[in-house]
Amino acid sequence: MKKIVIVLCFLGLFLSNSEAQNEIRFGFQFSPTLSWMKTDAKRVNNNGGLILGAKLGAVGEYYFRENYSIASGIGFAFNHSGRLKYQDQGSYWVNSDLSIPGLDTLAAGVNLKYNLQYVEIPLALKLRSGYFGTFRVYAELPIIYLGFKTQAKGSIDGNSPGPDTEKENISPDVGFFNLSWGLGGGFEYELGSKTSLVGGLYYQQGFTDVTKDDGFTIRDGIERKENSKATIGAVVIRMGVMF
Repeated sequence: MKKIVIVLCFLGLFLSNSEAQNEIRFGFQFSPTLSWMKTDAKRVNNNGGLILGAKLGAVGEYYFRENYSIASGIGFAFNHSGRLKYQDQGSYWVNSDLSIPGLDTLAAGVNLKYNLQYVEIPLALKLRSGYFGTFRVYAELPIIYLGFKTQAKGSIDGNSPGPDTEKENISPDVGFFNLSWGLGGGFEYELGSKTSLVGGLYYQQGFTDVTKDDGFTIRDGIERKENSKATIGAVVIRMGVMF
């Protein structure tokens, strides 16, 4: 986190001394994503691999020099998700109004799937090359993502001998704000009249705990507060068009 703050401070000084080009570009993206969740707790593990989702939204670039810009935008991150296996018996979604009363305490080894949706605002420094024919390459780093939860659904699997369930509203047990960092790069293919197709590969990793940790675990007959930090990571295949 300290390194990112230093980079952003350096960026601010660089911008204050640069010659403004005042070129602004806008565009749109529809980008498939593969996301996962992980925690800092040894007894809460990722379970189930990658989950397919998508990003959809508008992007903008302000060029303060010919090949240097500040990139931002706004959009939706759909199915930003992951599966976690809880090795201890416990109650993890204590604030949510679950559909079945027996879900208030879950069995050891239960799998919980989080299906989350965010409005995202990214902020990045973009660097691009000159043209190689009709192509140019670019990189965005660092990227800071501000995410605001719009929906949170959850599924329970492996709650033997109790019931399993899907599409529970777990929004009360998921934090509203999600802060992430990332980096990425790719290419632009010029179609003409300043219109370009964009393709790239991005990595995104959360800083903040997406769960509220109001629940508890039970191990060896002892009840303990559940305070693991769960974060979301994703690989994004950027697909878009710029004007």
